[in-house]
Amino acid sequence: MAGCNGVFGFLLRKTFYDFWDNFLKIVLVNVGFIALFAVLLFLPELFSSYVARTAIRILAAGGCLVYLCAAAMSLKSLSDYESFYFADVFRNLKQAAPAGLFMGLLLFAVSALALAAFSFYAGMDSMLGLVFAVLVFWFVAAALLSLQFFFAIRARLDAKPFKVLKKCILIFFDNPGMAFFVLLNGIAMLLFSVPLGFLLPGPAGVLLFVDQALRLRLLKYDWLEANPGADRRKIPWDALLAEEREKTGKRTLKNLIFPWRD
Repeated sequence: MAGCNGVFGFLLRKTFYDFWDNFLKIVLVNVGFIALFAVLLFLPELFSSYVARTAIRILAAGGCLVYLCAAAMSLKSLSDYESFYFADVFRNLKQAAPAGLFMGLLLFAVSALALAAFSFYAGMDSMLGLVFAVLVFWFVAAALLSLQFFFAIRARLDAKPFKVLKKCILIFFDNPGMAFFVLLNGIAMLLFSVPLGFLLPGPAGVLLFVDQALRLRLLKYDWLEANPGADRRKIPWDALLAEEREKTGKRTLKNLIFPWRD
């Protein structure tokens, strides 16, 4: 348990440092998403045709998800101690398109099935209906906990959408505590973003946090692969994170505000 707490603490610290060092670039990524989301919200209202409004909403929603996937593919360089440029997002758009659109289909399917099932079972007005409605809720929760890693896994592990989905499910069920921690922190970051107009930390900050979490969790699988037969419940996190901690270091408030005075 202490090892896991150390991982979570280091995850928060490294994400904050990388965010702090690149916050202007992250703001730019968020501005791009906000612009696309504004198109989704307001452009359809300029058309009287229902078909046109629906088509624009679908295209804009797909564009938002492709953009987020491209952003995740670009932001991972920060987790890897490399340079990140806002132009990288646009260079990754083409490669991100299949995964982004696939994510849109997944979200639509989960939402449609959940709404239909919940409405049906809630309308049964019986204990059996309540039981099935609760099962629907946990299905949606499991879907959210799994799919939160979709873009990060696409950026790091695989380009094929179905394989990415499979890895999302495996990561969640093998690491449920970590998945809950990441989801709760992601929600907290988005709530904190509201008074700041989603400029900080915003969607880009959440993407960076999820990628950091996945990257650190992959150290576990590298160690297990190198140590077959090892106890999966006793991961030597202190040893695995030793190099990461050395690279990241620690900073005082003075270091953060006046880094050139080191």
